[in-house]
Amino acid sequence: MTKALPSFRYRLEQKEPRLGPGGITRGASVHDFPASIGIAGVSMRLQPGAMREMHWHANAAEWAYVISGSCRTTVLHPDGGSATNDFYAGDVWYFPRGWGHAIQATGTGECHFILIFDNGDFSEDHTFSVTDWMSRTPPTILAQSLGLSLEEVARLPKGEVYFAQGTPATDQSPLSTPHEAPALSAMHRYPLSAQEPRRVPGGGLQRTVTAREFPISQTMAGSLLEIEPGGLRELHWHPAADEWQYYIEGSAEMSVFLAEGSVVTEQFEAGDVGYAPMGSGHYIKNTGAGVLKVLIGFNHPHYQSNELSAWLASNPDDILRANLGQPQEVVAKLPKESHFFLRGKA
Repeated sequence: MTKALPSFRYRLEQKEPRLGPGGITRGASVHDFPASIGIAGVSMRLQPGAMREMHWHANAAEWAYVISGSCRTTVLHPDGGSATNDFYAGDVWYFPRGWGHAIQATGTGECHFILIFDNGDFSEDHTFSVTDWMSRTPPTILAQSLGLSLEEVARLPKGEVYFAQGTPATDQSPLSTPHEAPALSAMHRYPLSAQEPRRVPGGGLQRTVTAREFPISQTMAGSLLEIEPGGLRELHWHPAADEWQYYIEGSAEMSVFLAEGSVVTEQFEAGDVGYAPMGSGHYIKNTGAGVLKVLIGFNHPHYQSNELSAWLASNPDDILRANLGQPQEVVAKLPKESHFFLRGKA
């Protein structure tokens, strides 16, 4: 009997969302997307002034990419320090596992960002919210801890807030200060869109951030691909990381090779999530008329990739002739260097 193969596509933006004051979120863990055993992800949108309340994650670090709009984060460091940073489209943040943080939209329009977690089993069961904690703490303990009266404690939230609606930015608000992208990253912020990309004319471009450029990101790395119409991110595999994909724009075909004659090929569109397990061969092809834009997260701090073209190019012709069973005139046509991106055929 032929074994059933998993799907490596999940329609994230078609999932029933969680709603709250000024916020909307859709998430996919291994429970929603069984193939995604090593990484989970969330698409979150905040309206002006809305906040994802103060919380921390006990079983995963959080890596994020801002697709549109702007937001401000606050984060508590275990050494007692803290940081406040502003983020704009194209920026990345990273919070280590267990570090308390909050996120608030600061602009005049919606802020949309993608959160990627280095644990496929990430869930709200392992997310701890400050209002949930306070509401489950004896009032006398909370009053003593916060320096409030029992009457004031009684007016605090009676359960988890999750999303809270704050005051939107105005021309007089410090939240509306015009943004100028800094040349250097902050401890929790890396301006990925400002990075000079790797380019293959007619094929595509890649921007990548690892622990080398963004030292705090000790468990994750990320990449942003833009692939021209008909272009191909060539056949490759990652030896030390799973790959989690969020399709931002365009349409694509992605194929995952699982060994022993097993391969899964699926079609993707904007709002879909894709996944390639560690070590599995795969490619991404732009099947649309416009540029394909894909955000990729890895559960490893350094980017490592083995391209099929580089492997073929590194072998002597006699090895290739014997391995592929082809004459020299065919072997001579094989790649002589790594391609990474390939142009679409006219």
